[in-house]
Amino acid sequence: MQPIENSSLIDISGISIDRDLPKDLRVADFVRQIRNPYRYHCEGFTVSARFSENGPTLEECLRRLVSQ
Repeated sequence: MQPIENSSLIDISGISIDRDLPKDLRVADFVRQIRNPYRYHCEGFTVSARFSENGPTLEECLRRLVSQ
């Protein structure tokens, strides 16, 4: 995987979604605006999403966080 410069990432706080569009078009518009839904900025933080073929599910991870 190639590293991505943080300066090229989109801050999602500046994205606006037309709520009058059908759901599939809203999703497409969001992805078009964010350019990379796996790595972006959000209120000063860099968000990176990664998935592992054999790793825990998101639900399992959230359960562990809540139960701590």
